[in-house]
Amino acid sequence: MDADSRARRWESRTGLPLAVASLVYLASYAVHVLAPGLPASVRLALRALQLLIWLLFAIDYGVRWRLSGTGLRFVRRHWLDTVVVLLPLMRPVRMVKTYETVERRHGRPRLPLHARVIVYAGLSALLLGFAGALAVYRQEHGAPHATIRTFGDSVWWTCSTLATVGYGDVAPVTPWGRTIAVGLMACGLALLGAVTGSFSSLLLQRFSREGDEDREGPPGP
Repeated sequence: MDADSRARRWESRTGLPLAVASLVYLASYAVHVLAPGLPASVRLALRALQLLIWLLFAIDYGVRWRLSGTGLRFVRRHWLDTVVVLLPLMRPVRMVKTYETVERRHGRPRLPLHARVIVYAGLSALLLGFAGALAVYRQEHGAPHATIRTFGDSVWWTCSTLATVGYGDVAPVTPWGRTIAVGLMACGLALLGAVTGSFSSLLLQRFSREGDEDREGPPGP
């Protein structure tokens, strides 16, 4: 069995469990951030759970790197996975790839390409936005002169940032908050470009099909 086959088998077996683990990580992080009044023992348990799940992510990355047999090229080819190991809060975004794998187990994907791009971009924006709102709120709400004081402020700011609108009524003031903002801006531009490009391609195909039908004319008697 070649390296590609072994890597695909590993991803097929671990994709769904790791997707569930990523949601558990996101949920535990949300509780940790949004419920600061929890007992110390509960907060310690949440920390331990997050560390355990991160170790699972790191082991998965290491196994897939070993199975690929490509050395350092694996890091360049799977840059998103590398970022996820460094920033585990972004792991839920990789669920889009898991969904694609599950779909292909049942043959061809159920949705056409353009619909899949829009659905995947929507799921990515939702998961990334929630994770980003949590991270920014954690950094900002207690900072001096902060304008993001509540989680609602953070969600509003995240939505406007991902949509590339940027109202400016609230904005991060801490270095880490601004670093997260730069990442969300880049992701927002990429997601918006993917959806716009896919929708434009779909319109062009339909207009081209209608033009071909007009040139062919109505069918004869």
